[in-house]
Amino acid sequence: MSGLLFVVTAASGTGKTSLVKALLEETEGLCVSVSHTTRARRPGEIDGIDYHFSSRDAFQVQINSGEFIEFAEVFGNLYGTHQKSVSDQLAEGKDVLLEIDWQGAAQVRRIFPDCHQIFIIPPTQAALRERLQGRGQDSAEVIEQRLRGSLQEMQQYVQADYLIINDDFAVALKHLSAVIEAARLTLAQQSKRHAGLLSALMNGEKHP
Repeated sequence: MSGLLFVVTAASGTGKTSLVKALLEETEGLCVSVSHTTRARRPGEIDGIDYHFSSRDAFQVQINSGEFIEFAEVFGNLYGTHQKSVSDQLAEGKDVLLEIDWQGAAQVRRIFPDCHQIFIIPPTQAALRERLQGRGQDSAEVIEQRLRGSLQEMQQYVQADYLIINDDFAVALKHLSAVIEAARLTLAQQSKRHAGLLSALMNGEKHP
């Protein structure tokens, strides 16, 4: 049985990571594919949990070997998703969530056209700037660079299936959860996940 693939995309500073973390904590049967990156580890981040951290040379070797389902360079750092890891999880019937940028999302969609792409945007540019400054991890120059990049990234929302505005965190999380639940309840997905039950109902048999 094949699981569902969800791709969550957002501009830097939109609150995507916090929303995804909260979603995973409250949603059963949803797992995240941990991305690989060449960027430096931030305080509190754990290798293999937040990201698979690697050198640029090691990352390039994996690119050359065709191991990534998608990869992109963002603000001078490389990010990628390991293809075998995602394929194995889906084959086991697990629902998988990818938290990646719009470039990676476009690559994933070419390989998995049935994936569900969700784009998250902030309510205003002022809110976006405030969130970037609130991290307290970047210099003013880096913040301005990220803001310019974020404004360009947000223009890609038209490529997504679902659009969520992260104004109120609780509301945005509720909407994100609703997308997951709705995708799981489609006729095609329910028919696969409950084939035995449906067969028993249609044939007047008892379902174990």
